[in-house]
Amino acid sequence: MPKFISRIIAFFSILYFTGSCISNSSLVYLQNLENNKELTDDQLITYETPEYKLQYNDIVSIDIKTTVDFINAAFQIERPNQMNGGMAIQGGGDVYYMTGYTVDKEGNIELPLLGKISVAGTSLDETKNKIQESLKKLVNEDIFVRVKLGGIRYSIFGEVNRPGKFTILQDRITIFEALSNAGDFTTFAKRNEVIILRQYPNGTKIHRVNLLDRSIIQTPYYFIQTNDQIYAEPLKQREFARTENASQNILLVSSVLTTLLLIFNFLK
Repeated sequence: MPKFISRIIAFFSILYFTGSCISNSSLVYLQNLENNKELTDDQLITYETPEYKLQYNDIVSIDIKTTVDFINAAFQIERPNQMNGGMAIQGGGDVYYMTGYTVDKEGNIELPLLGKISVAGTSLDETKNKIQESLKKLVNEDIFVRVKLGGIRYSIFGEVNRPGKFTILQDRITIFEALSNAGDFTTFAKRNEVIILRQYPNGTKIHRVNLLDRSIIQTPYYFIQTNDQIYAEPLKQREFARTENASQNILLVSSVLTTLLLIFNFLK
């Protein structure tokens, strides 16, 4: 009977620790996974960067310079400190909210002197051309127009160390850079099925990406887009490792062993 109890203890111990263990292969990013074409180190890996189309609630930064004073004055807006051009702002703060131009529900932006211009579904270059054409109706002078997204805004939540909403003052950002701003995934994040909620002009799509796979670089999801929402699901091992669950499991094992000991003593 003591040997039987020892075996019970060993069984429960192995069951608990096996259930809470996470393999190294579940944590390492950018692996060459089986059944995929190998991408070697130092190999030039091409990636897909689809042209972004403006949509509702986007914020664009517009700079206009001409030789005409009243045009320059109309578009003179105090800009954020350029020294902070690449910083990440957490908590939903957006330095372009007050200085940029927001795409409304009808897909328009409203500009001084020019009024409303339809930009939904157009690229930044196409928007630039539209603004230039509208300005040419007012002046015949040389015109400089620059149109950029007012930063990349995204949210990341789930099994991350610092979830939140971020604004990156850059033209593009990879999913790994976005993740680093959130302090990386926790140990219990499901890295092979990261969910990206991506907005399109006609709605939202749910995409699942595998960050353990090196070929992520060749997908449209390597670079995130503005308004992306990134969610990391927990692994099953998380339930075993949670403090409250661990305590419950220990109490359960203790109760079982106590019962077995009482039965053993009674039979003696």
